[in-house]
Amino acid sequence: MTKIAKTAVSLAALIAATSGAQAADTVRVTFQSQGDTLVGTLYLPEDRHSGEALNAVVVTGAWTTVKEQMPATYAAELAARGYAALTFDFRGWGESDGAPRQLEDPARKIEDIVAAASFLDGLEGIDTVGGLGICASAGYMVEASIRSDAIQSVGLVAPWLHDAAIVDAVYGGPDAVAGLIATGREAQAHYAATGEARMIPAASATDPTALMGGAPYYVDPERGAIAEYVNEFNLASWEGWLTFDALALGPQMTNPLVLVHSEAAAIPHGAQAFEAAGDKVRGVWLDDVTQFDFYDQPQAVTRASDEVAAHFDDTL
Repeated sequence: MTKIAKTAVSLAALIAATSGAQAADTVRVTFQSQGDTLVGTLYLPEDRHSGEALNAVVVTGAWTTVKEQMPATYAAELAARGYAALTFDFRGWGESDGAPRQLEDPARKIEDIVAAASFLDGLEGIDTVGGLGICASAGYMVEASIRSDAIQSVGLVAPWLHDAAIVDAVYGGPDAVAGLIATGREAQAHYAATGEARMIPAASATDPTALMGGAPYYVDPERGAIAEYVNEFNLASWEGWLTFDALALGPQMTNPLVLVHSEAAAIPHGAQAFEAAGDKVRGVWLDDVTQFDFYDQPQAVTRASDEVAAHFDDTL
C-alpha cells in the first residue's frame, strides 16, 4: 500500500506542546474528518525516548461509547506493550464536533476511523499503523482497513459481526427489524424537519424503552457509566446499524487480522463465520469470558491485549 506523506507535525512536538517537556504519557490531539474536528487521546509507551519511530494503533470501542471507556482501557494496555495508541470520539459523540448527536452511523464512523489512521500515519515519529476494533466497531474497523492505505494490520476484541440473518435472529425476526427501520426513518425525517433528535436511553437496569437492558457495564459508575458518557441512543441510527453487513467483509480482507472472542460473549457465530470466510483471519477463542468482561475485567483485558499485541508485533 502507498504510505501517506508525513506532515510537518511530529510526535515529539505534540508531546512537548502538551506537557512542556517530552514526558507526557497521554497527549490530547485533534484532527479533521469530513470537515468536523475530532478530539482524541494518544497514549504513549514509557520507553519512547530512543529516537526510534513508534508503531501506532487506532483503538475504537462498542456502540454508543466514548473514548474514555473501553477504548481507553485497551489503548493504555497497548501503550504498556510499546505502541502509541489513539482513541478518539467519533463525529457526534463525546468531545468531537458533528451533528446529529449520539448517532450510531457505520458509514460515518468508518470515515472517522480512516481519518484517524491518516492522522497517525502522517505524524513524524510514527512508523506503521494498525487498528483495534472492540465489539460493534469491529466491523467498522475492518471496512476502514479495506479503504485505508494507512491501516496495515487489524485486531478485533469481542467482535460483534452480523449479517441480515443474524440481525433477524437478534432483533426478533424480519417484521421486528422492519419496524425498527421504520422507526429510524421516522426519526430521520423528524430531525430533517425540526433539527430535533429523537433519543432513548442507551442503557438502563429498569427502563424497558432503553436500547440495552441488563447491561451492567453501562449502568455502573465504577465501570462504564462515567461522566463523559451520554446515555442516549439516537433512534435515527436503526437503519444504518441493522443493514450494515460486517460478515461480507471477511473475504475482502487483504491485511492480517486476529480476532479474540469467547463463545460466552455476544454472537460468537458471527465471529466464527467471519473467521471461516477470510484467509487472512485468525481466531483466538478464550473460555468463559462474557462480552462485558472483555471491556474492563483485568484478566480478560490482559489476555486479549497480549494476543492483539503479539499479532501487531508480528505484522506491523
